[in-house]
Amino acid sequence: MAEIPRWLMITGVVLIVIGLIWQVGGRFLPIGRLPGDILFKSGSTTIYFPIVTCIILSVVLSLIFFIMGRFR
Repeated sequence: MAEIPRWLMITGVVLIVIGLIWQVGGRFLPIGRLPGDILFKSGSTTIYFPIVTCIILSVVLSLIFFIMGRFR
C-alpha cells in the first residue's frame, strides 16, 4: 500500500516533464503537424485528423510500457 503514493508522485513528475518538453519542443518539433495528418478546410469549418501523430505516440508509449514491464 505504501507504493501507491510513490507511483503517483513518479507519474506526476513524468507528466510534468512530458508537458514541459511538449511545450518547449513544440517550437522545434512539429508534433501534431506531421506529414500524413489530415487537414480538411471548407469555408469556416476545419477538421483535423492527427493520424500519424497518434500512431507515433502509440508506438512510443507501447515501447515505454514494454520497457517498464521488463524491469518490474
